[in-house]
Amino acid sequence: MFDEVYKIFSGNEEVKRPAKVLFWSEIGRASVGLGAYFMSLPMLQLMPQGDNHPVLVIPGFMSTDRTTSPLRFYLKSRNYVPYRWQLGRNLANFYEIEEKVYERLLELKSKHGRKVSIVGWSLGGVYAREIARRHPDAVRQVITLGSPFGGITGDNNIEWLYELATGRKVTEVDHIPKDVLESIPKPTPVPTTAIYSKSDGVVAWQHCMEKEEGPITENVEVFGSHIGLGHNPAVLACIAERLSQPEEKWKRFNQTTFGKLFYSKYF
Repeated sequence: MFDEVYKIFSGNEEVKRPAKVLFWSEIGRASVGLGAYFMSLPMLQLMPQGDNHPVLVIPGFMSTDRTTSPLRFYLKSRNYVPYRWQLGRNLANFYEIEEKVYERLLELKSKHGRKVSIVGWSLGGVYAREIARRHPDAVRQVITLGSPFGGITGDNNIEWLYELATGRKVTEVDHIPKDVLESIPKPTPVPTTAIYSKSDGVVAWQHCMEKEEGPITENVEVFGSHIGLGHNPAVLACIAERLSQPEEKWKRFNQTTFGKLFYSKYF
């Protein structure tokens, strides 16, 4: 078991479903992370102030807006205007999500007279990328949290839950157009930050990052669980810094702020 975990963190692990020890420890690690969230809130207030632009937050598979509450609370404290997706539980209904999220996007853009940033967690990030690809004129930037856009049909530790909830096989995603499946791994036309964790116990971390970073795409590694990404202090600090950039002046994430505490490259 420990050899398996060592391979993961040494970067020598082949792309496959996460180790069971990581999966079964998800809830415990996420609970610890929630405590770290509350302890870190005062320090997280040192991150740059926002410019009051709208941010749409999309929850992961089988999750609701309730799971994104800590994230939205923090965004509001940093002078952003965070919004729930308001579609109830995310049941991976592609056509419904694509249509209704776009309607929500246009509503927010019209209300604020500005482009909307999207933060998508897990499967929510996969949809966020595709929404941005189809409607780049309405999206300022996209930030994904543990989103397996690089291998949506790849092995993961919740295939059984997906099949139970949807009645579909993970490998039989015929409810998503073939052209969409082919485009999902490709970079979006808007600035995009992919946040991932090698200790993700739900999906393979290799599928949660761009294969190659580009002029407006980047990967940021954090340490933590999959279901704790929405309240992970490292994730929140990164999101706050990313969203604070002036529109049309996107630059790569500067990890020196809180780096020694939050980002794995400094461990």
